[in-house]
Amino acid sequence: MQTIRVAAVSMNSPLGQQEKTLQRIRDFCERAASEQAELVLFPELVIHGHCTPNTWEVAESIPDGPSVRRLAEFAKQFGLFLSAGMSEKEHDIVFNTQVLVGPDGYIGRQRKLHTSRDESFFYKGGRDIEVFDIGKCKVASVICYDNQFPEIARIAALKGADVILMPHAAREGRWDDTPESEAAARRHVFDFFSGYRMRARENACFCVYADQAGVAGYVDSLPRDHVNQPLHPGGAMIIGPDGTILKHAQLDRIRDEMIVEQLESSQLAKFRGHPNYTLRTRRPELFGELVRDQLTG
Repeated sequence: MQTIRVAAVSMNSPLGQQEKTLQRIRDFCERAASEQAELVLFPELVIHGHCTPNTWEVAESIPDGPSVRRLAEFAKQFGLFLSAGMSEKEHDIVFNTQVLVGPDGYIGRQRKLHTSRDESFFYKGGRDIEVFDIGKCKVASVICYDNQFPEIARIAALKGADVILMPHAAREGRWDDTPESEAAARRHVFDFFSGYRMRARENACFCVYADQAGVAGYVDSLPRDHVNQPLHPGGAMIIGPDGTILKHAQLDRIRDEMIVEQLESSQLAKFRGHPNYTLRTRRPELFGELVRDQLTG
């Protein structure tokens, strides 16, 4: 790995406003480039919205769909690597997918493996854990609920990932119009997802987290206060390979924002050179129970 400067964008994705969202992505790309970022993470399903009722209709092919082409244009224009979430359609099957593009065009995709809550009504789970070499580092995407399964980040690290991108559209918490409620929701989601420090520490990887932020709209078939309504408290954080939170978004307001941090290659080398680096000392012959299809207790 070489030192690389990364940005994490927490932003809203209003349902049915794809063009507006793409313009906001472009604006953040321009700002990220002005702050010398080289890799920018956008949230899960940011382009088409999270579980929007017409997901099947708006889903696009990858890499030939119009949204990937737009992302590739932004990447080329601003000299960036971009990771952004969208609904992907292949042979009439829809996947929750994070796409990666760079200045030279499309690089690859990661499909979400485990669907959460109502996502199973819209998406089929993927089967592969991908790692992509972007020159200065190797990156993997572990999408939202998939981060609750430590095996996924571990496999990504074993396949060479230096940086694990963690795009989210998490619906953890509700808030009203008061500043106190808004701040409480932000602090709750920060406390909940700061547990990802262990994903970084146990694999000696950098982790970059970005959540959708705000009220994306309301789904008419659900009560307004239903937990599956697309309301996202938002947030972003960047975690070092020892589990230290290097930078995080503010904890008072639910709004679009971006954080930028430099990932130092020396830090990765330091913790991967430790005598107790777990990827070196682990004994995989003991882990057969992990692949048995059973639930006990």
